[in-house]
This record gives sequence, structure tokens and C-alpha cells, in this order.
Amino acid sequence: MSTPPAADPISALRQDHTGQTGRALEILSTVFGYDAFRGDQAEIIEQVASGGDAVVLMPTGGGKSLCFQIPSLLRAGTGIVVSPLIALMADQVAALEGVGIRAAYLNSTLDLDQARAVEQQLLAGELDLLYMAPERLVLPRTQELLGRARLALFAIDEAHCVSQWGHDFRPDYLGLSVLAERFPEVPRIALTATATEATHRELTERLRMQEAEHFVSSFDRPNIQYRIEPKASPREQLLKLITTEHEGESGIVYCLSRKSVEQTADALVARGIPALPYHAGLDAAVRQDHQERFLRADGLIIVATIAFGMGIDKPDVRFVAHLDLPKSIEGYYQETGRAGRDGQPSTAWMAYGLGDVVSQRRFIDTGEGSELFKRNARSHLDAMLALCETVSCRRVQLLRYFGQDSQPCGNCDTCLSPPQTWDATVASQKLLSALIRLDRERGQKFGSGQVIEVLLGRENQRSTQSRHDELSVWGIGEELSEKEWRTVVRQLLARGIIEAEGDYGVLVPGPQAAPVLRSETTVELAVDRTPQRAARGGGRRAAGASRAAESLEPAQRERFEALRTWRTSVAKEKQIPPYMVFSDATLVGIVDAAPVSVAELGAVSGVGAKKLAEYGEAVLEALPGAPVS
Repeated sequence: MSTPPAADPISALRQDHTGQTGRALEILSTVFGYDAFRGDQAEIIEQVASGGDAVVLMPTGGGKSLCFQIPSLLRAGTGIVVSPLIALMADQVAALEGVGIRAAYLNSTLDLDQARAVEQQLLAGELDLLYMAPERLVLPRTQELLGRARLALFAIDEAHCVSQWGHDFRPDYLGLSVLAERFPEVPRIALTATATEATHRELTERLRMQEAEHFVSSFDRPNIQYRIEPKASPREQLLKLITTEHEGESGIVYCLSRKSVEQTADALVARGIPALPYHAGLDAAVRQDHQERFLRADGLIIVATIAFGMGIDKPDVRFVAHLDLPKSIEGYYQETGRAGRDGQPSTAWMAYGLGDVVSQRRFIDTGEGSELFKRNARSHLDAMLALCETVSCRRVQLLRYFGQDSQPCGNCDTCLSPPQTWDATVASQKLLSALIRLDRERGQKFGSGQVIEVLLGRENQRSTQSRHDELSVWGIGEELSEKEWRTVVRQLLARGIIEAEGDYGVLVPGPQAAPVLRSETTVELAVDRTPQRAARGGGRRAAGASRAAESLEPAQRERFEALRTWRTSVAKEKQIPPYMVFSDATLVGIVDAAPVSVAELGAVSGVGAKKLAEYGEAVLEALPGAPVS
């Protein structure tokens, strides 16, 4: 066997005096185990390492972290990473330490002695990266401490949180503008995976980064298949998705309420599917335990409210499912972006129905906040509804929201199974007429259920008491079924032709109703598609099998599974997530390369010098049999 490299490969790089670009590539290869930069990474690193500011918009899984980690190694001093993710800082630091980077965090989970020890490391120049939350950074004491340290840069992660009209506003981020004044010589890099053009402008202004270079990558995630289907029995639909497409794989399921989270997690467990709940109502220790178990286990599903997920960098999340409608496209994009960070095929699936539209509009109308705030929330919701109801490519619609053009993707439900449309102008007029007649002639407003009963001419207690059968609109909609009428109502709500108002979600004509009633516009609606599994090829995998290994031959898969078993044992021993040892993609690379020496193993993408020194011999011993050609 070849002799492994020195245990601290970064120390030599810190003394390297070759060109900056060459050093950056050397760090990429030696520390992180990759041969080449992706997209704008090289240009961003050059900008920040040379002392300039940068605003970076890059999709989840696009490699944002390298854009501040490598400049922190290239520049003298410590890189300060501002992050709202206190619960994940320990894992982020562990991942950096795993590749030989000197990292620490300073947050409320440390006791006084631990915090002082980290501060001394900072002042002694013994840290490459230091993570802290924005509320700590803006404290006068923290700024005084930083003023005595040598700083390489400030990295403001999740920078969209500074936008008051974005989907994830954090008030503490507003104080970060002080960095421009307090530390004018220290370069800053603001990064986010979720920003419209308006949010981009706002974060630039609020962080005082007007002079920064801006790097905007495509937000496209081609490995994610976007699918939205009519909500019938959502938990059964979810169960079908898991058992037919993602059995034994990790996933995230989002629900709107804590009660729904608990019930859905219980329903999955009752069917033999390992699942854990996560929401703000759980004890903090329980939430932390469930999050850590999700990060460390293979094939575990977390069922959560939106309280879960920001900063989760588990690479092998194979699906993200929504059982309720997200409030905005920004939220939807960020949540679905947690799938497939390793670049392997993944699913973003949603069950969406009429009740989602009514409840979300009622939540906005009856909630707190100014009229300006509510108008902004309605705008976000309208864009989300348009995505759900589109009859064209969902990816095109999604990217257009972020100001980016694209072509039909061929990998979303509307591309794979184009929806049928029909001329629903007359049906829309009948529905609007029913609303108007009920209001004018009976002084009544109803939710969708009773309105549909009137259209179908069905007698019930309400109809009998109010003599609805005497109305001219009684039974005029018998050509459609109840299910079809619900589809019509849902789509007309999404288009603003009708609206749901008040605590009970009663239907009224919307701002777009008049042209429809006057036949000045044609209403084309989609026929609800029958839910079906989208084709992926390769057939159904055995439970627990990795999607990354689908391309391997049977003999190679045996070697891959042997490496996964070894990786699991190492991760348990070190109490870290398995992907911090090696990702599935790296394990596949090892199997493909069939190395017979440590030197050959070092050429595999994702195998950096420190991991090679630490795991090289063990990996070769874990590979069963002779190399596969």
C-alpha cells in the first residue's frame, strides 16, 4: 500500500506562495477532493479572496459554501459566517473539521468557559472559520471582540432573511448593515438560494452591498421532478408515493399544522415506514434529537411544519412532499430544494385541493398585519396558485418567477403527461350566476359545498328552508359531477374569478368575474389528471437501495453496499452523519474506480487528503473481492 499523506494537509497550503487561482484549485482538490469548480465558483472565490464584496444567488446544492470556505483559507485571518441555524452549527463545524479545516461556533449552546475558549482561539488566530448567529454578531461585545481579531471575511448565509417582504424575514438580519461601517476593510459575501429580483434588490440595499459584484446562477434543479396532483386522500396518496417510488429512502413531508404533522407521522409508522415528527410545539430537546436522527440515519422520513429544514445539507433526501399548499413560491422552492442535493434524481410532490386555497386566503384575510403586508401575502399566494394550476411546464413557471427564462423541461408532470383543457366559460358563468342569485334573491352566501348543491339541484335542509329550488339557477349545472365542480371552483379561485371571504370561506364573485359574465374572455380550465407514478426507468429498487447506485452492475452493487455498511459503522463510532464520512456519490465513484492502492483511491472525486489519510486503508479493506473491470 502507498504511504498516506500527512494528517494536516492544509498547513502546507497556508504557506503556499503560488498564484491565488492555483492555490484555490489546490485547496479544492486537496481539502475537498474535487477536480474543478462549478459555474461561477471560481470567479466568486477570486472576487472575495482578493478583498472584494460579492452577492451570490445560487440554488441549493450549487456549492455556495465553497464560495466562502476557500477564500477563508486563502486570506489571512478567520472567516466569520453569519447563520440563523444554531441547531445545525455543530454539524457544519464537524463537517469542516472532517476535511481538516479549523472551525468553531459561538452560540447560546456553549457555556461560559466553552465560549471563552472559542474566543481565545479566534484572538490567537487558530480558526479558519467561526460560525455565529446574527443576533450575537450585532452585540457591542461581539463587535469589540471581532475588532481585536484578524478577520478574513464575513459570509452572510441565508441572506434573503434580511428582506422584510420575503418569505422568511428575520429581524436580527437588519442589524448586519453595521458590518459595512464597523469593518469597511473586511470583504463581505452574502449568499442565498431563494430570491426574486425584488428580494435581490432589497438585500443588496439593506446590507449596504451596492458596490459588490453580483453572481446570479440559474435556479434550475434539473434532477428534481416537480409533480402536483389533486388532493383526494392525501395520506394514502403520500403512502403510495413512498411505497412505489421511494421505499427505504430519506424524505421530508411538510404539513401546515402541528396536528397534521403528528397524525401523518403516526400514520406512516403504523404502515411500517420509519418516520418522526418535527414542529415548534415539541420540546427543544426532542426536536434536536429528531433532527439528528434524520441526519444520521438512512431511510428515515421527517414529517414537519416549515419550522424544519433551513440549512439541512443531508445530500440523499430523495423526496420532499407537501400535504398542504405552501404560502409562497419562495418557500416552496426552498423546501423542495432540500431534495437531491447530491444531484441524483429526486421528487418534489404535492397534493393540492380546494380547501388549501380557501384556508390560505382566510389565513391572510383574518391574520394580523397591515394591509400592505396582507397585499404582499396575497401576491405570494397568487403566484403559488398559478404554479399549481398551470397547464404548461412547471419548471418554466417556477424559474420565470425568479426572473429566469427556460425551455420546457420534460421532467415535470405537465411535461410528462400534458393536462387536457376544456372551455369552461359557460360553467364559470353558471357558477357566478348562482353566487349572484343566492345573494340578491335570498341574501345568502355559502361555501363551495352548498353552492355546488344548488348547481346540481340537490335538496337538503338548507335548500328546503330557503326555497333554493325556486331560483333560476337551481340544477343548471347537472352536466358536471360534484368532483368536477370542485375542480372548477378551485381553479376559478386561483384565477381571481371567484373569491373566498370571511371565517367560513363563503364564495363571492372576484375581480376577474365581470369579463367572464359578459363573455368577453374565454375560460380554459384543466381536467384534473389521474394521479400516476411518473416514469423514471430502472424499475423498482429493493428497500434501502441507493438511487446513486442504480447504474451499477450486480457485482459492483455488492461492493457499494459493503462500503455503505462500513460507512455506517464509522459514522456511529464518530457520532456524525454517514454523508460526513463519504457521500453515496463518492462511494459509487470508489466502486467505479476499483482502487487497489491509497494513491488510486485519492484520485476519486470527493476524497480529500485528510479523509484519504484517515479512511484510505479501511476503505480498501472494506471492498470485497477482486476489482470489477
